[in-house]
Amino acid sequence: MSSKKYKLLLPVFLLLVTGVFAQKKSGSGYDVYDTSVITNKRMPQQNEFWNNSYNFPAKPRNMWEIGISGGLFNVSGDVPTVIPTIGFAAHVRKAFGYLFSLRLQYLNGTAKGLAWNPSYNFSRNPALSQVYSAPIQGSTTIPGRPAENVYYNYKNKTQDLSIQGIFTLNNIRFHKQKTGWVLYAGAGFGASAYETKINALDEAAGTNYSALYTTLSSQPLVYKNRKDVRKALKDGMDDTYETPAENNGERRPKLGDNQTLRFSTSVLAGIAVKLSKRINVALENRHTFIHDDLLDGQQWQEQATGDPALTGNWDSYNYLSLGLNFNLGAKSVEPLWWINPLDYAYGELNNPKHMKLPKPVFDDADGDGVIDQLDREPNTPAGCPVDTHGVTKDTDGDGVPDCKDKQLITPTECQPVDADGIGKCPDPECCKNIVAQPTTPPCPTDYPSLSFKGNSNTLTNDVKAMLATVAAKMKANPTCNININGYPEASKASQAVCQKRVEAVKKHLVEKEGISADRITTNCEVGGGDKNTIDIKSN
Repeated sequence: MSSKKYKLLLPVFLLLVTGVFAQKKSGSGYDVYDTSVITNKRMPQQNEFWNNSYNFPAKPRNMWEIGISGGLFNVSGDVPTVIPTIGFAAHVRKAFGYLFSLRLQYLNGTAKGLAWNPSYNFSRNPALSQVYSAPIQGSTTIPGRPAENVYYNYKNKTQDLSIQGIFTLNNIRFHKQKTGWVLYAGAGFGASAYETKINALDEAAGTNYSALYTTLSSQPLVYKNRKDVRKALKDGMDDTYETPAENNGERRPKLGDNQTLRFSTSVLAGIAVKLSKRINVALENRHTFIHDDLLDGQQWQEQATGDPALTGNWDSYNYLSLGLNFNLGAKSVEPLWWINPLDYAYGELNNPKHMKLPKPVFDDADGDGVIDQLDREPNTPAGCPVDTHGVTKDTDGDGVPDCKDKQLITPTECQPVDADGIGKCPDPECCKNIVAQPTTPPCPTDYPSLSFKGNSNTLTNDVKAMLATVAAKMKANPTCNININGYPEASKASQAVCQKRVEAVKKHLVEKEGISADRITTNCEVGGGDKNTIDIKSN
């Protein structure tokens, strides 16, 4: 019968699984800096956290969960269960941490049982022996009365109230912020009150079911399986369940005339799927153990000798349910079993907001204004002007830096120069009879460096003005070409930005300034300099 129970809920389980994979990614669990979710009792700890005197933020106020459920309720005892039978429950639940919560649950269930094999030795059961003739222990029949057989049946109504400790199994996730479903398991204890009755009499006819039972037992070939036997029993019996079943008399505490009160323990497991921040559905199975063998109204079974004997096994009951749960509470976060406690720690590692970080220091050993990481000339003499790469400027390109050059612009024909940057020009007398050969003037070398901000490749007005100067020099020197150099980082994104910038500069010179495209080359050199600087050099 248990297999039928699970088959009935299989479609529901498949719907839940579909809901799990349809969940969208949730946002952050809560803002650790939101004081509205911190209770006054925990604010001192939160203040210490803000002041960096305590490493852990205070636990937030979290919502209560209330829920209702319905499902299959059945008793595991001496008499086989009839499926389906129903039950419903209601609960309230509160988290005491990210893993542990307590739940108070009320359960009300009705279970039925019906045996498909006849029993002849039921004399020890007072509820049946007073209605049907039965042999006494150790004899075949009661003298003067024929022995009868019965088919055990019962209807059980159970209520219980229990408190359960529940552990969440999967909300701590190291490689995903949150999940739309949680697995949980737990155990609890409480009190169970039950009343069991049997259908022993046909109230309309005022008789018992001896004739029906005898007919079934005498025709074994007609009813070959349990399905046929049970169908015949249901067709031939009413649904009154008018006779109180055995309840151990005064040996058990009772509520009213027939209800028995017993201490009970339970174990449970389930899966909950989030529909929204305040609503979720849960598929759960709960099994309850009770120190009593009369949930099904029968504690005797027949031994191989035909004599009745105690079963020695306590009855229990099971509740397989589908529930709808609601989270309640203002100025509170979700119940903590839905929140990943690593959320804040991982967020702080990825984007620090609270931790103390040292002030960044950029070294410049030679004091030339270019940090050491970008300085191509780390030992620039003091007081010497440098370019954007930290290299000492040499306007005339004679090899002597401007800060030491006593002849700042030395003609090319007067080079090489001495240590002071002074060249030795040819004696004019020796050149009187030399026919001057047409010479090509040197190409300009004092092209500017262009600066960009962020990842922009837009040419500012300042950049355009400098490009106009470059164009003027190129027009004055039609045989000279230039190379536009950029210095991206190793990443593809940075190289792409560099390529866009050098192409933008070239495009402006060609389309706006009228420079021929074949006089301009472009190049992006990884790590060659500042990624936001474009240099123009004579080619």
